[in-house]
Amino acid sequence: MPGKPTKSEEEKSTEEDSLEDLPGVGHTTAEKLREAGYRDFMEVAVASPDDLAAAADVGEGIAQKIILEARKRAKIGGFESGAEILERRKRIGHISAQSNAINELLGGGIETQAITEFYGQFGSGKTQMALQAAVTVQLPVEKGGLNGDVVYIDTENTFRAERFSDMAKALGLDPDKALSRVHVARAFNSNHQELLVPKAFELAHDRPVRLLIVDSLTAHFRAEFLGRGALADRQQRLNRHMHELLRFSDVFNAAIICTNQVSARPDVLFGDPTGPIGGNIVGHTATYRVYLRRSKPPHRIARLVDSPNLPEGEAVFSVTGEGIRD
Repeated sequence: MPGKPTKSEEEKSTEEDSLEDLPGVGHTTAEKLREAGYRDFMEVAVASPDDLAAAADVGEGIAQKIILEARKRAKIGGFESGAEILERRKRIGHISAQSNAINELLGGGIETQAITEFYGQFGSGKTQMALQAAVTVQLPVEKGGLNGDVVYIDTENTFRAERFSDMAKALGLDPDKALSRVHVARAFNSNHQELLVPKAFELAHDRPVRLLIVDSLTAHFRAEFLGRGALADRQQRLNRHMHELLRFSDVFNAAIICTNQVSARPDVLFGDPTGPIGGNIVGHTATYRVYLRRSKPPHRIARLVDSPNLPEGEAVFSVTGEGIRD
């Protein structure tokens, strides 16, 4: 049946996914691809020709042929019926937000093979939402998790192991074991932030990574690309970065959470004085956009602003000592 394989399916077919079997890929080229993070047909199939050409040191024409053949082997890139797509979507998992209201708002929780963006002002609960998901994903499926590891790209030095431990204890997890399954990298600039995604690919081949968090997505880009003259370059870089995150979610059937800052500008849709950074690039690439705002402490309000399949709505949640709750 056509469709993108899940990580478990990839693991079953590891022996068949020999890069040397692709036309134009000999031992030397295959080794270059593996060094660049392309280890199976799926990863080659979703690569761009220029990226693959640079990694393998081949021409773009040859890279295109390699990608086309990899798509055939991975059974993606062709037409499929709506019924087949519906069947494939049954493999998608959800991470509980530990709030029934937010789970209902998001159609069951934070979805795999998708980017969920949480944006809002400081203190609105963005990082708390990310930390809660990083804990919950480690739970078994029947308890709202995916029994997976987490990659946490920290751009603002907001990850706090103490807070994470408190959330883990509240869910009955051993804090030390839970912390060992969170792989945190501090990104010091936008270039470093982008380079950490290929590193996440390498890690996910050895660990069952089911969640990748970028907290926050636009902080470095906002600080480094100043003025209208740098806007086009910033947006191109953001676009490429987010598509790499999407590729990660597809290859490993993982959920992506991005937190985002806001700017003081009118939001014509909701009459709110703030709007998310990143413009249409972030808006079009994020699968789900959730606006968080403060209410009477400890309450917060989450508004689903954009979704391909869910209605707009709001949910009230609380940030407690144990984590996110109704």
